[in-house]
Amino acid sequence: MTADIAVLGAGMHPWGKWGRSFTAYGVAAARAALADAGLGWRDIPSIVGAATVRGGYPGYVAGASFARALGWQGARVTSVYAACASGAQAIAAARAQILAGLADVVLVVGADAAPKGFFAPAGGERPDDPDWLRFRVLGATNPAYFGLYARRRMALYGDTPEEFALVKVKNAAAGALNPLARYRKPVSAREVAASPVVADPLRLLDICATSDGGAALVLSSPDFARRHGHPDPVRIRAVSTVTPEYPRTVLDLPDIATDPAPAPSAGPAATGSPAGRPSPSFRAAIARAAYEEAGLGPEDLSLAEVYDLSTALELEWYEDLGLCAAGGGAALVRDGVTALGGRLPVNPSGGLASFGEAVPAQALAQVCELTWQLRGVAGDRQVPGARAGITANQGLFGHGSAVVAVR
Repeated sequence: MTADIAVLGAGMHPWGKWGRSFTAYGVAAARAALADAGLGWRDIPSIVGAATVRGGYPGYVAGASFARALGWQGARVTSVYAACASGAQAIAAARAQILAGLADVVLVVGADAAPKGFFAPAGGERPDDPDWLRFRVLGATNPAYFGLYARRRMALYGDTPEEFALVKVKNAAAGALNPLARYRKPVSAREVAASPVVADPLRLLDICATSDGGAALVLSSPDFARRHGHPDPVRIRAVSTVTPEYPRTVLDLPDIATDPAPAPSAGPAATGSPAGRPSPSFRAAIARAAYEEAGLGPEDLSLAEVYDLSTALELEWYEDLGLCAAGGGAALVRDGVTALGGRLPVNPSGGLASFGEAVPAQALAQVCELTWQLRGVAGDRQVPGARAGITANQGLFGHGSAVVAVR
């Protein structure tokens, strides 16, 4: 277990398609987070920016881009890119500075101006890049993988498209209560079933959009929090950024094949772990590391924010987080367990179903939602008595991303 750090401020720019630069969204989110913390930009000795590959060169140096837009004041600067895990990696970088005593307080910012339609790899010829290869060799956009994951669940567990649709219905109902969400309209299962097929069996309303948006956090040491009028802040207790283990027997984006089993290494690790036990799935390993670091388990959670790129993938996260056994995800959503008012709400923010993907911002946005829920200020979507929550997503090329926050 590591020491807690405090969340002093949380801020977001609303998600949507606004036609502005990523820096504009990031600056708006940063100013909101600073105001929430009761601090000014000149009070911040360090800034960490979650980078975007779609922002040109300024996107690659997002930390400096945000610092310049806020006004140069000499702060230490860090830029982090880990695809969809960029926000969690940025939090991890900020936490390391705080725990090392390099900074008492750090501003973390992520923002994106996403293209309309499918995400695609950067240009150029890169035959050693699996993201480039899956487009060039297979023409496989992200929804093609989402469809494969959904088909696998149907084959293994008997999940149905009707059960997948219930995830969208649940998340749209929560998103309708969130003023920061892009889509704020309840959706019926019939509407999901009537939307166009994108990657069979998934339809348009089963899959998240691409969006513009920004999110920011002000993180500090507990001592700094107390000195600045925050005696009982939300605290980040764990950040998981693990990578996969061999063997990988389930296809994962952007790969076009799984690893051989046993793995090509000798000794006990060839069976998947140093102790010779089978490896957990990558997503399950992300959550397991977060729980171990936090000293908590699934039974301690009040809520979760997960990476619902598709409705079927959200069901898989239920299982990876240990909320139910393998194959039990559909029953949770069918029984209302993960809806607002249920025993363990998942994506009370509305999730990516209601926001869409603004890649460097989304892991930060998840922690913003945990912060507001744990403070008890989430309004009509408030989870009563929330005391602990977890976020979970993953980034391309094996970047883990999970954060545990407590109050």
